[in-house]
Amino acid sequence: MNYLWAGMMLVAILYGALHGTIPEVTQAALDSSKEAVTLCVTMLGILSFWMGLMQIASASGLIEKMTRGIRPVLQWLFPRIPKGHPAMEQIAVNCIANILGLGWAATPAGLKAMEELKNLEEERRAGGAFPGRQTEPASVRERSKWLGTKKTEDRRYPAAPKGVASDEMCVFLILNISSLQLIPMNVVAYRSQYGSVNPTAIVGPAILATAVSTVAGIIFCKVMDGKRRA
Repeated sequence: MNYLWAGMMLVAILYGALHGTIPEVTQAALDSSKEAVTLCVTMLGILSFWMGLMQIASASGLIEKMTRGIRPVLQWLFPRIPKGHPAMEQIAVNCIANILGLGWAATPAGLKAMEELKNLEEERRAGGAFPGRQTEPASVRERSKWLGTKKTEDRRYPAAPKGVASDEMCVFLILNISSLQLIPMNVVAYRSQYGSVNPTAIVGPAILATAVSTVAGIIFCKVMDGKRRA
């Protein structure tokens, strides 16, 4: 990305030098810098406001209730993540923040979820957890059944090699990128900053577009999962 921005700046400078418009290029750079600072201040206020609301919602138990509400859907999307695993909670928080249009506020939970999914995959490579259970059962009969189920799961879902993203990581990434948004706050803020007459007019199209992208992403993940099982 650094090379990309450096290349674009170099092209602009060369173009201005060849066409004698260096003063205009300089003025545009100064104006853009001023506009960038103004936009950052605007977005900082909006982000602080909504992150504060998220903290209030978390302290009041609202986030926990919403997490329980979407947990069945997440269990269906991530059947291999054991129940009660920390990764599921972080995924739920990330999805809730994205649904509310708080993309920046969702980033910390997304990073934590990826870290937990990495730890889960390391457990699998070491012969640990599989769906629904993280520890071996105590009784001989249950242990025999556990080992049989685990071997079946290992054959159908082998652990990803070290340094390679697991299935859950890929599904979470697709879900995160295509996430459904009910209130696209960032876009509304951008439109308001640049003088839109009706900044919230984007809400309806955004809900439709993100709903379609989310459904398409889920279908793709399930189709690929079915092919792997076949």
